Amino acid sequence: MSTTFSLLGISGSLRAASFSTAVLRAAIDVAPADTDLTLWRDLAGVPPFNEDHEDDPGPAVTAMRESITAADALVIATPEYNTSIPGQLKNALDWASRPYGESVLVGKPVAVIGVSTSDYGADWSQQALRKVLAVSGAEVLETRLCVPRADALVDGDGRLTDTETTGRLRDLVVDLRGLLRHETKAA
Repeated sequence: MSTTFSLLGISGSLRAASFSTAVLRAAIDVAPADTDLTLWRDLAGVPPFNEDHEDDPGPAVTAMRESITAADALVIATPEYNTSIPGQLKNALDWASRPYGESVLVGKPVAVIGVSTSDYGADWSQQALRKVLAVSGAEVLETRLCVPRADALVDGDGRLTDTETTGRLRDLVVDLRGLLRHETKAA
């Protein structure tokens, strides 16, 4: 009996030509055969977090929470804006982490990727994202992937062309699958 692992890719960038999204598309291409990685594309539709509405957040937040719940694990690729994660991504995670005690992030395995045009590969935003996820109860994969100088690694068609980065991306997905397999055996 074979198991297919369901991963949900979330890009922290809203740009049409996002390098973070390009990295996630590459992850789809390099994911092993027993891994179904789909890209969630509705970040722009998530309204600003308002605690007054956390019990009845509206359809965009409900759909996001359902997508996260349905996935075995998440792969989040984030750019770095002013040394941190983009506001829209933080906002979505605030919604996902609420209401208190009902977070869809609790126990959810998550791999984090930092993507930047700088020499540091969004290292600071990756650290901030890891902190937010950990506080929200997610199980953050220890394996780190920083993708520096992404503008030189993604071609004009939005494809990741660097074989070293592609290999590291595949390793990250395999590590996340390994974490899922470990949890499946423990259950």
